[in-house]
Amino acid sequence: MTTHAWPRQLMTSLYVLLALEFTVGAITKFLPGETLFGPPYAEKFVEWGYPSWMRFVVGALELVSAILLVIPRRRTRFLGATTLVFVLTGAVTTHIVNHDGWGESIAAPTHLVIAGVLALANWPADWRDLLPASIRPAAH
Repeated sequence: MTTHAWPRQLMTSLYVLLALEFTVGAITKFLPGETLFGPPYAEKFVEWGYPSWMRFVVGALELVSAILLVIPRRRTRFLGATTLVFVLTGAVTTHIVNHDGWGESIAAPTHLVIAGVLALANWPADWRDLLPASIRPAAH
C-alpha cells in the first residue's frame, strides 16, 4: 500500500461516517413517533418555533447531502457539505435561540465545523466547476 492510500481511505471513511449519521438523522425526521433521540421531531420542530412539516424539508436536505457526500467527486462532495453547512447553521441558531442545554446542542456545532472543513477541502477551483459540463460557460 502506498503512503497516499491511508489519507484517502481515512477521508473516504469520514465521508461515509458523516453520510451514515445524516441518513439516520434524516430518517428519524420522517418517522411519526418517538425516536432514539427523544420525542418525535414533529413536536420538536413546533417547540423550536417551526411548523411540524419543516422536519421533512430538513430531513430531505440531510438525506440528499448524505448521498452527495459518498459520491467520490469533488463537485458532489462540495455541494453535499455546503448544503449541510446551511442546514447546520440553522440548527445551531435554533439551539441558541431556544436556550437548549449543552448536551442537546453539542452535535450541531460539531457537525457544522466538520461540514465546513469538508466544504473547504472540496472547494472548486472555479465556480463553473460546479455546473454540469453540458451547460458550463467557457472560461475567458
